Amino acid sequence: MAAARGKGAIAFLEDLKRLGQITVVTDRAGSSIKLENAFGAALREFEESCESGHKIIFIGNGGSAAIASHMSIDYWKAGGLTAMAFNDSSLLTCLGNDLGYERVFSEPIRQFAKKGDCLVAISSGGRSPNILRGAEAGRLSGCRVLTLSGFLPDNPLRRLGDLNFYVPSQSYGIVEVSHLSLLHSILDERVQSRNADSA
Repeated sequence: MAAARGKGAIAFLEDLKRLGQITVVTDRAGSSIKLENAFGAALREFEESCESGHKIIFIGNGGSAAIASHMSIDYWKAGGLTAMAFNDSSLLTCLGNDLGYERVFSEPIRQFAKKGDCLVAISSGGRSPNILRGAEAGRLSGCRVLTLSGFLPDNPLRRLGDLNFYVPSQSYGIVEVSHLSLLHSILDERVQSRNADSA
C-alpha cells in the first residue's frame, strides 16, 4: 500500500521534470515564443523597468498570493530589483468590503502603477475576476504585463499579457510549483549574472 501511494508522489516529480518541455509561452497576439527567449525577454523587461526608476508588481490569490509575496521579496532582496505585492490583509479586506473582491488588485494598480512598471499576474486557472481586472488595469496604466496560468488552454488571462506563461496541467500543485519555478528561473539568471560581474 505504501509503495502504491508513493508512486503518485514520484509521478508529480516526473511532471515537474518536464516543465521546460511542457510550458507554453505566447505573446499578446497569441504567437508562440521559445521558453529560453521568453525568459530572456522577461528578464530584460524587469531590468530595464527597474533601472529606469520603475517597479515590478506581483498579484495572485491563495497559493498564487504566496508566490507573489515570495517573489516580490526575492526579486528585491536577491535580485536587486524594486518589487512589491499587493497582499496586505488590511488592503484586501478594506477594498473587498468597500468595492468588491473583484477590484482588490485593480484599484491599487490604478493608484500606484505607473507607465513603465511591470505587472506579474499569477492565476492557476487564469479565470479569477480580480486577477483579470488587475491585468487590464495594469495595461491601462502603461505597465508591461506578464501572466502565469494553467489548467485550460483557453483561459482568458493568457490573452492579457505581453508574455504569457501557460502550464498545461489540471493539478493545482503542478501549476503552482511550476509558476514558482518559472519565476525563480528568471531571477536565478539575474543573480548568477550579477555574481559573475562582481567576481
